[in-house]
Amino acid sequence: MKIYIDFDDCLSETAKTIVDCAHKMFGSTVTYNEFYFFDIAKTFNLSPEDYDRLMHEVHRPEVLLSYDEAPGASETVNGWLDQGHEVSIITGRPYNTYEPSRRWLDEHGLDRVPLYFLNKYGRDFFYEDSEYNLELEDYYKMHFDYAIEDSPKAFKFFEHLPDLKVMLFDRPWNRDCELPGDNFTRSPDWKFIKEHVI
Repeated sequence: MKIYIDFDDCLSETAKTIVDCAHKMFGSTVTYNEFYFFDIAKTFNLSPEDYDRLMHEVHRPEVLLSYDEAPGASETVNGWLDQGHEVSIITGRPYNTYEPSRRWLDEHGLDRVPLYFLNKYGRDFFYEDSEYNLELEDYYKMHFDYAIEDSPKAFKFFEHLPDLKVMLFDRPWNRDCELPGDNFTRSPDWKFIKEHVI
């Protein structure tokens, strides 16, 4: 089986760190459970300038390396690898975060999993020539049997795979999302994913 996994808020608890940073930088009182919008500026009511400041902060290498692992993630992924399944991590992070992102994966026991950067959200400045940077035309040539994703905005990247089974990692910003079809399953945690994938 071939499995697609998103990085942030699937493998790592990224949003919880963003909440902490917004509190320290701007005095935000928004809690993790009030992180209602995938649009971070909207969630924290930030100006474009403050949004840029927050994004710079949460993408600093030392901050990226501090993200907690979603419980059970590495254990589950390594179990799939040991069974001979193929796993790819496909992230919308800016490419200049490659080194700390790769290091985080390695430090969490995911050194066998390739990491690819895909411009999922139209952020053109994320592109940089690299063997780990996926252009959309290259991504659309890839096949997956399962996908683990937290962002409804990423669903459009699955439309070319009608048989794909998508596990939507339950997060506050996707709880009002209507699942597009029977092949989508809301998944509360990695224990559930482990029990329902493959």
